[in-house]
Amino acid sequence: MEHRTAPSLAEAQPPGTQEATGPDPPREPGGRALSWPAPESAPAPAPERGPVSGPTEPARKRKHRVRRLLARILKLALAMAVITELAAVSFIWFTPPRTAFMLQNGDPIAYQYVSLNHISRYVIASAVAHEDQQLGTRVGAFSFDDFRDRAVAYLQGKDDPSGSTVPQQLVKNIFLWPEPNALRKGVEAGLATEFSFTLTPQRMMELYLNYAQFGPKLYGICAASWYYFNEPPWSMSEHQAAELMGVLPLPTLVTRAPEGGIYLGPGVHPKVWDYVNGAANVWVPRQIDGLGGWKAAAATIGISDTASDHAAERGSANPDGCASYPESVLDLLRREGIALDRNGSPAPPAG
Repeated sequence: MEHRTAPSLAEAQPPGTQEATGPDPPREPGGRALSWPAPESAPAPAPERGPVSGPTEPARKRKHRVRRLLARILKLALAMAVITELAAVSFIWFTPPRTAFMLQNGDPIAYQYVSLNHISRYVIASAVAHEDQQLGTRVGAFSFDDFRDRAVAYLQGKDDPSGSTVPQQLVKNIFLWPEPNALRKGVEAGLATEFSFTLTPQRMMELYLNYAQFGPKLYGICAASWYYFNEPPWSMSEHQAAELMGVLPLPTLVTRAPEGGIYLGPGVHPKVWDYVNGAANVWVPRQIDGLGGWKAAAATIGISDTASDHAAERGSANPDGCASYPESVLDLLRREGIALDRNGSPAPPAG
């Protein structure tokens, strides 16, 4: 009998599978194959992580720079507030002989200070009625609604619907410049607010009437009353006071009539005629009537006396009385070719 041996594992496998199956796995004694242990996979690398919390170094530096900038801005704002408040306080008793507007206009100018005691109450009433009827009753330098409406009108290129108040005009004349740009308006609003909370309405009116421009080289009510009307500011009439209110919007276009007064004759600028004639005959009388008369208008800023009550204080010994022609006004008249008599007063026209 032929003896046959069992085929080997390689012979028992189908052709072409030997290499694919790889090495034989180990077997148990009974012939059962054991499985290879699964290879252990390499552990995944731990993800890279940044700082646990807090901004990065560049972010911290940026925040620090922003904080420093804000701190500097705050310090500058506080310093400016202190400086402007000190300036406002100084004007309680101090009246500088020149303002920013005067300096920008250049010398020579006609100007002399006069106390409120020696200004006609017609002038004061006219200024309240025409320029700022709420000066003595308003809290602050202006109404917020009016300021907003003016800002909107400015940005839209429209006409000013209300005009500046006396505190706004005052600080503009003292510190700022004529061009009505946004920067000036903003600075003006801040300064005017400080002045309105520091000075009394009477003091603001006194400063305003002393610094207002009434002609190309003419400043203040003392110089204006002598220049136009040949008399001191306490003697001005209601009509003269109202005429001067019409000069305020365009003082550089106004001239003196040869015989005295504001020139409104042939060749006068149309706006000058409209403003001066309108103020004297329509606007100011109507506005004063609306306030209850000139006494009531002056009383809105706490004035109940008259200039005559201070007559004893006048005279050459009182430099604030404006009792005679200021020398600067006489110089202005001479430059304009107006004849003066032997006392230094304008002579009447010949013939």
